[in-house]
Amino acid sequence: MKLAFYVNDISLEERNYTTTRMAMAAVGMGHDVWYIDAEGFSLSQEDVLHARAKAVPKKKYKSGDSFLRDLQGRAAKREVITVDDLDVLFLRSDPSLDTGLAFWRQSVGIDFGRLAMRRGVIVLNDPIGLHKAMNKMYFQHFPAEVRPTTLITRDGADMRAFAREFGTVVLKPLQGSGGKNVFLVRPEDRPNINQIIEAISRDGYVVAQEYLKGAEEGDMRLFLVNGLPFRHKGKYAAFRRVRTGGDLRSNIHAGGKLARAAVDSAALKIAEMVRPKIVLDGMFMVGLDIVGDKLLEINVFSPGGLRSAQKMEGVNFSREAIRLLERKAEYVKFYHRNFNNVEIATL
Repeated sequence: MKLAFYVNDISLEERNYTTTRMAMAAVGMGHDVWYIDAEGFSLSQEDVLHARAKAVPKKKYKSGDSFLRDLQGRAAKREVITVDDLDVLFLRSDPSLDTGLAFWRQSVGIDFGRLAMRRGVIVLNDPIGLHKAMNKMYFQHFPAEVRPTTLITRDGADMRAFAREFGTVVLKPLQGSGGKNVFLVRPEDRPNINQIIEAISRDGYVVAQEYLKGAEEGDMRLFLVNGLPFRHKGKYAAFRRVRTGGDLRSNIHAGGKLARAAVDSAALKIAEMVRPKIVLDGMFMVGLDIVGDKLLEINVFSPGGLRSAQKMEGVNFSREAIRLLERKAEYVKFYHRNFNNVEIATL
């Protein structure tokens, strides 16, 4: 299988990233694996899509450190590849990291991914689906039963009224991720709510959400692959992120701690309820952030934490993810050979 991972910037990839773990697994399984970043694509006058890409020189790696040392250093293979020849282009960039002067990068994977898809390349997650999910408004397209009560507005009076109604609320920007500018507003914090609203709304619309009971204990990240809870050897690809101190954020890079997740009937019900749209939008790999019987977020851009799930459960989810990708590529080739107008997203 000829496989390329599209990332924000190859030089900024880290050893614990889910992309790194999957790329290492794919290399070890004998696949032809390339990395492309936002600077790499080109469309020729002859309408051929190319990319300046990097690959590691070895066939097997024991650690993410050695893998990235070769990928990011002089040992890396550098080549202009024909994207049309790929079997799979895996879009693994996070648009929220591209701000300021780098704002133009946010849609690069989507735009060139669409071109690749028209040329018969399997592009995951589907770039058309990703375009729909460019901000947190996408979350509102899922059943109300699985979502916290939410208000999206720029009107300060509406936000203050929402906070009075629900007592404790979360305010965060409509765009962005990683816990940036996320505020917990308790009744005793209301004298400062105007300053909080002003700080968040500088960047656009604000999401006001009821604070979920149990959120103080952190949340669960559950991976879906092809719309189904991702399982291997009877274990779910999931983990809990536990808040530390008074920080609202449970993100690992924001100071949260890892714990083993108990994937219960409530979590599986949420997964079943969001599945139809996830499949319809062509989302191969998704991360659900869950508190109790509610969904906090759906992560479709480069969902991370697969290594954390492996650490908690003791199984190699990265290798299994590549195996499922192999199967998807085989099915798509079969249907393209034998049938017309097959929707790749449903396979």
